[in-house]
Amino acid sequence: MGNHGSKKGNGGKPDKLTKSDLEFLRNNTNFDEAVIREWHAGFHRDCPNGRLSPNKFVEVYKVFFPSGDAQAFCEHVFRTFDQDKSGFIDFKEFLLAINVTSSGTAEQKLKWAFRMYDIDGNGHIDLREMTKIIKAIQEMLGTTHQIPTGSDDASFSSNPGDRAKQIFQKMDKNSDGILEEHEFIEGCLNDKSLMHMLTSTGKG
Repeated sequence: MGNHGSKKGNGGKPDKLTKSDLEFLRNNTNFDEAVIREWHAGFHRDCPNGRLSPNKFVEVYKVFFPSGDAQAFCEHVFRTFDQDKSGFIDFKEFLLAINVTSSGTAEQKLKWAFRMYDIDGNGHIDLREMTKIIKAIQEMLGTTHQIPTGSDDASFSSNPGDRAKQIFQKMDKNSDGILEEHEFIEGCLNDKSLMHMLTSTGKG
């Protein structure tokens, strides 16, 4: 969960990396103390009050995708980082997400991706949610790029709604119109093209 303590009563003053925060991050990430402190220094250089706002997050992320419109995708990523739904990302939330997306196992990355696709947080993904995320990724990449499939299979449609339906046909094993977390994870682990497509941020 997020660092609730860092968001209460700081009066806008910079937060320090407490001993308990450091211990928590050492136990829950793959980073050692030196790397954690380095990330912390950079985070507070950009966010002096210890809170990363949605606008700042979009501003930073959009730099990586100059040819497209990353606004919608950034909002979905921000929501996934912001585990306690406070409207801001604190350092612990930030580093936990960075740890998963940069060095997590395939299953950890897929669990994180599932949370992003599960827009309303009800524990499953429906066709509407899948379509929204795919559309956001396409907008972010711009007209000069396509969402990678990770294979030579050209059968996936470029239309977000049609592509979402094709993905559901592959992953929704019980045909109930929703994807549970285990279906999403198993579907991606068993199909590298789906894995590459659904976890792509356009940078890899």
